[in-house]
Amino acid sequence: MKIAFAHYHLKTGGVTTVLKQQIEAVKNDCEILVLTGELPDSPFPADIKHIPGLAYYGRSSQKTFNPKKVAELIIKAIHSKWEQGCDILHIHNPLLAKNKIFLKILHELQKRGIRLFLQIHDFAEDGRPLSYFDEDEYVSDCHYGVINSRDYDMLLKVGLKKKGLHKIFNTIKPFELTPPPFPSRGGIRGDVTTNFVLYPIRAIRRKNIGEAILLSLFFKNHEALFITQPPNSQIDIISHNGWKDFVKENRLNIMFEAGLKYDFKQLVFSAKFLITTSITEGFGFSFLEPWTAKKILCGRKLPDICYDFKQNGINLDHLYTKLLVPVKWINKKDLYEKWMASVLKTCSLFNYKIDNKNIETGFSAITKNNNIDFGLLDEAFQKQIISCVLSDKKNANRLRSLNPYLSYIGAIKNQEDLIQNNMKAVLSNYNNTIYKKKLFEIYSNVCKNSVIQRIDKKILLSEFLNLQKFSLLKWGNYVQ
Repeated sequence: MKIAFAHYHLKTGGVTTVLKQQIEAVKNDCEILVLTGELPDSPFPADIKHIPGLAYYGRSSQKTFNPKKVAELIIKAIHSKWEQGCDILHIHNPLLAKNKIFLKILHELQKRGIRLFLQIHDFAEDGRPLSYFDEDEYVSDCHYGVINSRDYDMLLKVGLKKKGLHKIFNTIKPFELTPPPFPSRGGIRGDVTTNFVLYPIRAIRRKNIGEAILLSLFFKNHEALFITQPPNSQIDIISHNGWKDFVKENRLNIMFEAGLKYDFKQLVFSAKFLITTSITEGFGFSFLEPWTAKKILCGRKLPDICYDFKQNGINLDHLYTKLLVPVKWINKKDLYEKWMASVLKTCSLFNYKIDNKNIETGFSAITKNNNIDFGLLDEAFQKQIISCVLSDKKNANRLRSLNPYLSYIGAIKNQEDLIQNNMKAVLSNYNNTIYKKKLFEIYSNVCKNSVIQRIDKKILLSEFLNLQKFSLLKWGNYVQ
């Protein structure tokens, strides 16, 4: 089988990692070509053709590309490797307007008989209005793939059919369980901090850094919080710097950018346990990977993402789904005005109509019983909440009463049994053998079965734009 893969770029990142895993899975049984708008920084495990017109729009060149000509270059590149062309062109993340002409390119390829398989990792409708294709329709009458059951069920609702929609869960590369070069308990040798909890992420806004800081105030043994990597994008950098300043002002026991100071594997093996406080994920690697290092994971669970993991025997019942805080600790009027303004602005960016009654109903729902989930607040409100906890022990006790898990975070009953169960379930269900089998099943379906289907973009947007889950951290602008 001849498989051509395509992505905007091959720079280090989540989608590039998945692409490499797919190449690894099929390379012994398929001929492979990778088409990309930006070349990788390091050696790549496949033949590459550089198509600048596939890159993020305007990033590799200020030149405006013609969709038809880009499609012609893609077809030429494919036929330069295979005289008869490829069996499938596997496109990654096609629904993000990172390239303004990307959908037009795909429509042109489809007109010229290229068999497409479109794999979705992220939706623009999921809090990314600036990455939304406003005018162009999503490609119809081709096969789609998704990385979780939430997206699968959603796309069935908005027009796709079961025979043209496929689940393709990512594979997990387990940690090598070799002893680290320093004691696995007791922390990092030579560092004044010998007792820490690890949040192993790049500190972008949706990772909800404020909640990780709040949790650290309730660690049972006064562990420090280590956060591994700084962000890359400007808005995330500004938010990140704001948290660094806040931590410094309040003398909190937190280390940012620990991954730049220490080896990542050493950090994982030395941590007392790992946490996650993210408010939105695509696949959810953070819920699976810690167990392969025999580490407990604590923090926030995303039920719609973790559903698949539960079906595969992974027990995450010790995680919480909300972290409630009293609305009276912040100005409710200010909260409402900022929240409503963010809703209206988002709807405007998506060209989506909404009435005031729905806004009122949504706000009442998220502030039920005069409490609100901490993850729905932006950084400014989150800092007010944390300051309330720091200023008065009674406030800390109030949070414990609202959120009992704060009294025992990290203290898991039958910890070893939980680790063994989850590690076995992860390795059994998310390994390369299963991944390879699933890929070939999908490729066979794509080749054999044509489909007539289309995505209704307005219905898809309404599925994501749920006001009872509308978070200022995810949808709102950053305000210091």
